[in-house]
Amino acid sequence: MAHLKATAAKLGLALGDRKMTYNSRLAQEVGLWAETKGHGHKFHMEAFKAYFVDGKNIAQTDVLLNLIENSGLDPKEGKTIIETRAFSDAVDSDWKLSRAKGVTAVPSFFFGLDRLVGAQPYETLEKLLVKQGVKPI
Repeated sequence: MAHLKATAAKLGLALGDRKMTYNSRLAQEVGLWAETKGHGHKFHMEAFKAYFVDGKNIAQTDVLLNLIENSGLDPKEGKTIIETRAFSDAVDSDWKLSRAKGVTAVPSFFFGLDRLVGAQPYETLEKLLVKQGVKPI
């Protein structure tokens, strides 16, 4: 936790003192739906804050509905997505692909035969991109 807090502070990210670990599976399903609606980034940032800063249980429907609304999405549609588990198969597919690729931490970046697993300094990601032919801005 100390390393995570130091990294977050260095990046200017808020990080609270989370006392519990909650299952994020349902939030992943909602996040995938949010991506299809063009609100993925906003939802993921709201979920990050709720979980890592505020210590909220993102497995609870009422918490997710609040995140949905704060992300500019329709809470009624969101409730249907949660109740029907409409994106469950898609998340299962993502998990299966991750296991097949040997992903053991997030984030993970794959470029050709190269990979970066886990949080890495910006410079490390930049070196990988340059190695793959991406020109620096």
